[in-house]
Amino acid sequence: MTAITIEALQEQQQIIQQQSQSAGESTQSLPSLDEVEQILGYEFNNKRLLEEAFTHASLGLGFSNERLEYVGDSVLNLLFTKQQFFEYPDLPPGPLTRLRAANVDTEKLARAAVKHGLHRYLRHKKPLLKEQIRQFSEEIQRYPLHSNGLVDVPKALADLVESTIGAVFIDTNSLDVVWKVFKDLLEPIIRRETLKIHPVTQLYEVCQKRNLKVKFVDLWKESTGFDVFVDDQLVGRGKCSLKKEIAHNRAAKDALDNILRILDEKDTNINIVEERNV
Repeated sequence: MTAITIEALQEQQQIIQQQSQSAGESTQSLPSLDEVEQILGYEFNNKRLLEEAFTHASLGLGFSNERLEYVGDSVLNLLFTKQQFFEYPDLPPGPLTRLRAANVDTEKLARAAVKHGLHRYLRHKKPLLKEQIRQFSEEIQRYPLHSNGLVDVPKALADLVESTIGAVFIDTNSLDVVWKVFKDLLEPIIRRETLKIHPVTQLYEVCQKRNLKVKFVDLWKESTGFDVFVDDQLVGRGKCSLKKEIAHNRAAKDALDNILRILDEKDTNINIVEERNV
């Protein structure tokens, strides 16, 4: 980092400090950030970076975690790129990219925020966020590692993790320190053997191997759902009133579960017939 960049950063932090002080009574009821450093196992040299990382734009203080989120996003991608490059020396760029994407996507980071309780310290004025976090926390219990697009994720949680990563990086100017702080916090890390295929992709792959035709019927406007037909037979349904994409993914997962069962039964019956004819 150049001296000019450091001077610019110091000037920015002075401005943030003045804005924070001018907020006065509006910040007195905000959650204390003292415990965050204990969760991270890292003590900030510049406490204002920590405050900025946990301040959502909805609070209206004149500063927010958006800039640090931008930094953290880039740092996190670089860290996983470096880590996986050495962990999988024979893996080509395509699979490496999918592995990295699975570990830095919104759901994976939001899970880390909930697991370590970081969301409790986010300073915001989003009236629906508390309930969204509660629902998210319940839904992910069914998917220990990742849902692959089957649950609604509060983006503010992932943004919080990225902004905290950005804050530690700016505070230390060290990728090694950032990885040391966050490696355990991001566990369980998705690896090659635990990486799951997205249900839509997997459904098409299974059906393509069997020369089966897949058709999604969009009913989201009418009933917030999708129907899935395979060779004109209804095999799956999925609903989600919040997001159309999630309804589409849930329909694919339902269809995939059903089609695999149907194919297994069909293969079993074929084997029985062949055995009888021997």
